[in-house]
Amino acid sequence: MADREAIGEAWVRVKRRLRAEVGEDVFTSWLARLELSGLENGQASLSVPTRFLKSWIEAHYLDRIVTTFRSEFAGVSGIAITVRSALREPGQPARRPAPRLVVEGGGATGPLGGPQPVAATSPLPGSDRDEFAGAPLDGRLTFDSFVLGRSNALAQAAAERIAQNDRGTALYNPLYIHAGVGLGKTHLLHAAGNAARIDGRRAIYLTADRFMYGFVASLKAQTSHAFKERLRGIDLLIIDDVQFIQGKTIQQEFGHTLNALIDAGRQVVVAADRPPSELESMDERVRSRLAGGLVVEIAPLDEDLRIGILSQRLTAVAAAHPGFEVSPAVVSYVANAISTNGRDLEGAVNRLLAHATLTGTAVTIETAETAIRDLVRNREPKRIRIEDIQKLVASRYNVSRSDILSERRTAAVVKPRQIAMYLSKVLTLRSLPEIGRRFGGRDHTTVLHAVRKIEKALDGDTTLSEEVELLKRMLQE
Repeated sequence: MADREAIGEAWVRVKRRLRAEVGEDVFTSWLARLELSGLENGQASLSVPTRFLKSWIEAHYLDRIVTTFRSEFAGVSGIAITVRSALREPGQPARRPAPRLVVEGGGATGPLGGPQPVAATSPLPGSDRDEFAGAPLDGRLTFDSFVLGRSNALAQAAAERIAQNDRGTALYNPLYIHAGVGLGKTHLLHAAGNAARIDGRRAIYLTADRFMYGFVASLKAQTSHAFKERLRGIDLLIIDDVQFIQGKTIQQEFGHTLNALIDAGRQVVVAADRPPSELESMDERVRSRLAGGLVVEIAPLDEDLRIGILSQRLTAVAAAHPGFEVSPAVVSYVANAISTNGRDLEGAVNRLLAHATLTGTAVTIETAETAIRDLVRNREPKRIRIEDIQKLVASRYNVSRSDILSERRTAAVVKPRQIAMYLSKVLTLRSLPEIGRRFGGRDHTTVLHAVRKIEKALDGDTTLSEEVELLKRMLQE
C-alpha cells in the first residue's frame, strides 16, 4: 500500500509540475485527462480517453512527461500511454463501470449507487467508421435533472427551445454558451442532444478533441469528403470546449462546417469557457460566425442554486444509502462554504457520505467542517488571464490593446507592453513562449527581456512600483 501511495503522490506532483511548466491552457487542453494506471517493472502506464490525445501527447509531450516523472519517482524507466476503453479484452469478463456523479449544473443522480449513464452511440446515421463517431451522450443529463437558478435560466431556456424546436428551422444559430468549469454548460449540451434524439432528429455531440481526431483520421484514411458530408448531413451539431480546437487547417474546416450547417438551416450549439471575442487563437472568421448567433453566459452559482444542487445530490445519495441524512443547517453551511462550482459541491457530498458511513455518526456542522476542510482550504484563487492583464494595462496607460499586441516601438506603447508581459509572468502559470504568442507572436527572449527590465526598474522607481502593485490588486480582486 505504501508503494502504491508513494506512486500516487508522485503522479500528483508530476501533474502539478507539468501544469506549471507548460502553462494552464496547454495542460488543460492536452494533459489534464492523463491518468496513472499503474507501475510495473519500472514501466509507468498512463491512459487517455481518445486516440487523438494519445498520438498528440506521444508526439509533443512524452519526453517531458518521462523527465518530470523520473525527477519525482526514480524507479520509472519508461512510460506507455494507452487509450481508455469500455471494451473488454477477449476472454475477459465484462466489468460494470463504477458509478459516477454528474457534476455539471446539477446532474440527474447522486454519487455512489446512482443509475449508470445511458450512452446514445449512434452519432452519425449510416456509418460505424471510427472517424465518424461522436462522443456518447449521458442519458442522465436531461432538462428535468438540471437544477435551475437565476444564473443559468436563460441558457437553459435557449437550449430547451432549440432541442424541442419542431418547426424545421434553426433558432439563435449558433447558440453559444460560455461558462467556467462546473457551472452546467456540458449538462445543457447533453440535455439538448438527448431531447433532440428522442424527437427523432439526427444529433451528434463532439468534444473539441473528438472533432480534431475525426478530421485528422479522415485525412489519413482519405475519407475526408465523406467525413464532411456526413457531418453536414445532421440536424443538430453540438460542439463542447470549442476553445481547444487548434491548428489552422482544422479551424478552417470547422469554419466551413459551421457555415454549411447554418446556411442549410441546421442547428449548431457550441460551448466554451469564454465568449467568442476572447477566442484569440481561433480564426477570426470562425469567431465572427460564433458571435453571430445567441451568446449566453452561465454566471457563477448563487447560494440558492448551490443549495438546490446539494439537496438534489443528497436526496439521490440517501435513496441509495438508507439512514444517511443531512440537516438543512448542514446543507446551508456547505453551500456557503463552497462557492466555486458543481464539482466542489460533488466532492462535499462524497466526503459527507464517507464520513457518515465510515464513522457511523451523524453529520453535524462540526463534522461537515472537518469533512470538507480541504475543499475550503484548497479553493483556488481567482484565475487571471493574459487577456485581462492586457486590457487593464492598456486602459491604465491610455493605449489600445491592439497597440500592445502590435509592432509599435514608441515609448507610450513599449512601457505598458513590458509591464503587461511582466504581470503575465508573475500572475499566471503561462510559460515564456506562451506569453510571447499571446503578445502578437513574439519570441520568448523578448518576454524575458521585458520581465528583467521591469524587475530592475521596480527596485529604484517607487512610482512604478506603486503602479504595478495597484495593477496586481485590481487583477486579483
